[in-house]
Amino acid sequence: MVAAVRAGASLRVTARRFGVSLSTLQAWLQRARGRRLDRVDWADRPRGPRRPPRRTPAALEDLVVDLRRRLRQTSDLGEFGAEAIHRELLAQGVPDPPAVRTIHRILERRGLLDGQRRPRRPPPPLGWYLPEVAARRVELDSFDMVEGLALEGGVEVQVLTAVSLLGGLVGAWPMASVTAKTAAETLVGHWRQVGLPAYAQFDNDTRFQGPRMYPDSLGRVIRLCLALGVTPVFAPPVELGFQAAIEGLNGRWQAKVWARFHHPSPADLAGRSARYVAASRERAAGRIEAAPPRRPFPAAWRLDWQTPLAGRVIFLRRTDAGGAASVLGRTFAVDERWPHRLVRAEVDLDADRIRFYALRRREPERQPLLREVAHRVPRQRFRE
Repeated sequence: MVAAVRAGASLRVTARRFGVSLSTLQAWLQRARGRRLDRVDWADRPRGPRRPPRRTPAALEDLVVDLRRRLRQTSDLGEFGAEAIHRELLAQGVPDPPAVRTIHRILERRGLLDGQRRPRRPPPPLGWYLPEVAARRVELDSFDMVEGLALEGGVEVQVLTAVSLLGGLVGAWPMASVTAKTAAETLVGHWRQVGLPAYAQFDNDTRFQGPRMYPDSLGRVIRLCLALGVTPVFAPPVELGFQAAIEGLNGRWQAKVWARFHHPSPADLAGRSARYVAASRERAAGRIEAAPPRRPFPAAWRLDWQTPLAGRVIFLRRTDAGGAASVLGRTFAVDERWPHRLVRAEVDLDADRIRFYALRRREPERQPLLREVAHRVPRQRFRE
């Protein structure tokens, strides 16, 4: 390209022709200025000296490598890492020995590190444990509670919070106490306003799941979801990641609303919370608009608690050492070859069956069916 420019071609035309930037072409022209092309050093090399001025001398690097070899063979402690080498250099009276971190870099440069770095894998997609959510075809709403708050005078406050996984649509409702009844009423009001998701996710609090005194108990919130065609999902106990979205909202709400202001009354706290929710929704308007569409809330809808149960309830669980999982207060053998692993248990109330699917974060798209068992949830009258 230098020859082309010397033959009369334009700099910009030549740069486009050879696929380089104009500054690169100018740098090569500067290097070849006033000399024949066959006498120009065309070697591409970085700026600066060939050896960094502060690099450890080669003789000292060789000493570090030799000390590592000797310590590995003769050390009574069996230690031959960077710290052990540094101690040995000090013991030998080596003047100005390299720091521990420098010794580590020398060993790394020479390929003498025994440890293996932890592989960094890309995270699974949002909602990876539910294929429809992971494919961004449907939306999931997560719900949780903030407890342990008290206003001036000892007035206790609890907050029911909500956030949509894909759209980031938030909600927060301070109240005197979150019960199964108030939670169900709040969900109805929220969904009337914003529409229905395909899934609603909760933790395993009895106010969401229902009482645990008897097996196969389905509480008020589950029955509400099923009546509206929303599939309730329960996160695995003591597992990180599944509730990250709603826990993040809980932390932001406490930092931006609760801790920022003095709240003389529950009404004042509710007003502050409502303004924060409105501002959050306005900021996330683009993301909310791009999220999967929500179903409209049915007009003139009224819940009959005695309506026969239909639909699915999903429990995310981790199996025990024998490959069994606990669902609805019962233990089911899943697969002895899948111990201490995540499973998605789908309770099909229409078919009276429970299907267990394998879950792995490394392979989120692969969720094979492990076992299917027949199980009928008793149809008992619900006490309102």
